[in-house]
Amino acid sequence: MYLSIQNYCYSLVKQFDKIEPERKKILSSISNFILQQKAQNKQVQLVYICTHNSRRSHFGQVWASVAAAYYGISDIFTFSGGTEATAFNINAIRALEKVGFIIHSDGQLNNPIYKVCYGENECMVCFSKVYNDSANPKDNFLAIMTCGEAEANCPYIPGAIGRVATTYEDPKLYDGSPEQDKAYDDRCRQIALETLYVFFLVK
Repeated sequence: MYLSIQNYCYSLVKQFDKIEPERKKILSSISNFILQQKAQNKQVQLVYICTHNSRRSHFGQVWASVAAAYYGISDIFTFSGGTEATAFNINAIRALEKVGFIIHSDGQLNNPIYKVCYGENECMVCFSKVYNDSANPKDNFLAIMTCGEAEANCPYIPGAIGRVATTYEDPKLYDGSPEQDKAYDDRCRQIALETLYVFFLVK
């Protein structure tokens, strides 16, 4: 893991007390799913879902992989999707780059495919897609709803064996404003903090 990301995680794990108790209850249900799957020797598949699969759901996918690696928890497979496909938002990408991720695009104009790396040999592929895209698992996964719109518009997720709503404020609300960069940095940090807490409970 790149040192800058490791240090970022190290600073956040000291801040679990900032997570509200009710929020911790929600997050612990994700930890319980992971523990149950591992106890049954099953793959742990987490699919983070938001409307456009452009910001919060990608933060979830990325930070779940990082958190698992940070705590040395193996066989964790993370994905993301939306109710519609758009593109991985450039402001979300920049927020991750500030933390220390190395991100490469394939250069496509409408919906680029990105290689997101948090270590020399620790990378994942990210692009906007619907939640039932062929790149995502078809069954035996936990659906983690990162936005209220997706939670309301997806009353049923085929193949999911569990579902948790961890909704976050959309940084898109601040696009084009003086608060834009801070909003993306804050949301990135919040999702990182809470995802690290999830895997801390697993460890």
